[in-house]
Formats: sequence, C-alpha cells, structure tokens
Amino acid sequence: MTTYRASSDRKVAAAIGAAALQVGLGVLLASGFTVTIPHVVTQDLKLFGVTTPPPPPPPPPPKPRPKPSIRKAGAAAPPNIRSKATEVAAPPPKIPMPVPPPIVTAPTPAAGDQASSGASGKAGPGTGAGGTGNGTGSGGAGNGDGGGRAAYQKSGRIRGSDYPRSALQARVGGTVWVSFTVEVTGQATGCTIRKSSGNPDIDATTCRLIQERYRYEPARDANGKKIRSRIENQDHTWVVGHDEDDDGDR
Repeated sequence: MTTYRASSDRKVAAAIGAAALQVGLGVLLASGFTVTIPHVVTQDLKLFGVTTPPPPPPPPPPKPRPKPSIRKAGAAAPPNIRSKATEVAAPPPKIPMPVPPPIVTAPTPAAGDQASSGASGKAGPGTGAGGTGNGTGSGGAGNGDGGGRAAYQKSGRIRGSDYPRSALQARVGGTVWVSFTVEVTGQATGCTIRKSSGNPDIDATTCRLIQERYRYEPARDANGKKIRSRIENQDHTWVVGHDEDDDGDR
C-alpha cells in the first residue's frame, strides 16, 4: 500500500486559507443583518374627475339588397306580312288609233293597183272619157274626180334606224298596209292599219312616223284649189338586217 503524505509547507498554507475564509464569512454576516429603513412621505388623497369620451356613433343600418327583377322571356314576334302578287295580270295597253275624218268618196271605186288616185301628169287612155259614164276621167257628166292633180310626197321617210327595238331584238319583220289623209296643209293625218304586219310595234311605229314626217303637196281640183285627199293601202315593209342609212321604202 502506497501512502502519500503532505509536506509541512502545504499545511501552513491550508491553515492561513481557512483563517481568511472565516474572517470573510464574519464580515459578510455582519453586513447582512444591518437593515436600512426608507423614509415614507405621506400625502393627502386628491380627487379628480375623469371625462368619459362619448361613445362612437352607431354604424348605419345595412342597406337592403335590391331584389332582382324577374322578367318574363319575350315571346317571338308574329310572322311578317309577305307581299303576294295579284293573280290577275294587267292587259297590255291598247294604243288607240286616230279616227280618220269622213271624206267624200265616189260610189264606184277605181279599178287599179296604185296607192293613190287622181289625174295623171301625162296623157293616158283614162277610164271614162267622153259621154255619160261613171269613170274617173274628164268629160261628160260622171261621178269621178274630174280634172285636177293628185297629192304627191315631197319629204319625209322612214329609216332602218327607226326599227322598233322589240321587233329588232326578236328579229321579226313584216309588211303593213296603211291608209291616211293628206290635208290641204300637206300633213298626213288619220293613219289607219288596213292589213297588219303581225307585229303591233311595227304597225304603230309605221303610222306614227308617217304622221310625224311625211309631207305632201296636196291634191288640187280642176280649178287648182287645194283639196283633201286619201292615200289608200300604202305598203311599208320592214326587214331585219337593213342598214340604218338604207333609203329603201318602209
């Protein structure tokens, strides 16, 4: 068994330390039991009022929510009014022809193929010269025109450019026979259709242009006085394809 022993120097140091510790504890205990009593200052109780702040205004009542308006769905519109053409068509307009004025005619018509009748400018056999008869020549007591001169055309013509548009587009032609009166002024009036071309536009155009354009030297009686006369069965032919400046008779 090994034994460790302290030296004499260590023993002295330990004794000094223990003494110092005891002195420190004594000082500490002495200072710990000393009590310092504080000075108390007494004051009178004071009263003071406290102003309470006014309460905040109450919040505004909530606005009532608008009730949604319920609208009924709109109904469909009634069907629109539809126009319908009448089942009765209007008839084509009728172009009234001018009524020729009455003229004095002979009871017995002349036998010939000319478009007009009257005294010729050259000598001829005649159809009733001499004696009493019903011819149209001079001499004797007869019921003819006697002496004088027939009316003849001085101006006016119908051109190819006057062709009725409807007939031209349809490429329709034809011949129309007309009769009209030559007044003492030389104007053609009272045009009538004796035989139709088969196309009403051609017929109407022919009569209209004759009355608008044709000018005549009026007929004269045996005394040289101007008289009215009648042009009978004058034919006018319309042919598709004639040049517009064609001078041919229409």
